[in-house]
Amino acid sequence: MASAKILPRNIAGPQIRRLRSQQGITQQAFAERCQRMGWDISRDTLAKVESQMRWLSDFELAFLAEALAVPLDLLLPERGAVAQQTIREFVGRLSGGRSDD
Repeated sequence: MASAKILPRNIAGPQIRRLRSQQGITQQAFAERCQRMGWDISRDTLAKVESQMRWLSDFELAFLAEALAVPLDLLLPERGAVAQQTIREFVGRLSGGRSDD
């Protein structure tokens, strides 16, 4: 029996991982930074965010941008055909497959 494909629950996880890694911060250290700033997030939860297994609210996304000291738009995929397709698929899942195109 083939395993079901796990669909991403956020579009920012890979960018969060990349930016955190570029700053030389471990997941544990970044979770601790977020905790000092007021968000009680564990390393395990951060790992789920980065691997797109956990949904993010807009407030959480803004918080992560602040904790990384980057503009919010850097947490979103770069513009381009692949990113646009990813966003369309994500929005399609959220809307139950409906399309307003």
